[in-house]
Amino acid sequence: MAKKLLDFSKLCVHTLTNKSWNLRECIENYSAAGVHGITIWRNVLEGQNLKECKQILDDHNMMVSGLARGGFFPSTEISKRKEAIDDNLLAIEQSAAVGAPVLVLVCGADGKQSLEKSRDQIQEGILKILPQAKAAGVKLAIEPLHPMYAGDRSAINTLAQANDMAEEINSDFLGVAIDVYHLWWDDNLEKEIKRCGKNKNLMAFHICDWNVPTNDFLNDRGLMGDGCINIPKIRGWVEETGFDGFYEVEIFSNKYWAINQNDYLEKIKKAYLNYT
Repeated sequence: MAKKLLDFSKLCVHTLTNKSWNLRECIENYSAAGVHGITIWRNVLEGQNLKECKQILDDHNMMVSGLARGGFFPSTEISKRKEAIDDNLLAIEQSAAVGAPVLVLVCGADGKQSLEKSRDQIQEGILKILPQAKAAGVKLAIEPLHPMYAGDRSAINTLAQANDMAEEINSDFLGVAIDVYHLWWDDNLEKEIKRCGKNKNLMAFHICDWNVPTNDFLNDRGLMGDGCINIPKIRGWVEETGFDGFYEVEIFSNKYWAINQNDYLEKIKKAYLNYT
């Protein structure tokens, strides 16, 4: 079990956690609340001057943990696979422009083909974009998603699968992202987290909770402490690897999106100290 957190120095919030805020609002409100870690979702960069975004981040002493998201490589259609590569190359450029050291990959799947075929296309896609990522100084993190998303969102569903792919490609610019929402159920999780430590390829750690019952499997994530995930135990395993990055709060929640977002941010801070 990890030691109790005493301050917010490692707290990072994903912009989509506060879905109604634009990037400037996220930056200003996080900074005012004493939160200086941020993971930027690409929707808040649409139509924005990236140099100006970087300046606002710097002016508020914000540290960018990562950019979300790239990936979605598989398709039965060649044209869609090419579009995905082009979009990932754009995401790498955006990452470099805003100072995000990591681009998180939600790898994708196509229900019209086998999971094995989708995984092959994921690996092919990563290999195609890896040279540009390396040139830009941006690392890629494979994020396994819960098996309920295997049909359309990701054919990478366990940390073992992510580790296998990262090891096979074998690049200092490719690793994995752990999200407790997607992986808490896996009885091999501790072993696979230790494997990350051995390979030094753990690049991001996302936290939230699994509500019981869950009303919506996409947009009913809980605050830490709302549900059944033993987050301190998993954080302890992560820290044993030597990971010293941010603990990134990533919550999709119709319930919490509907309330005052500054009040919600205070709830996040409280839950972070008490249940993470």
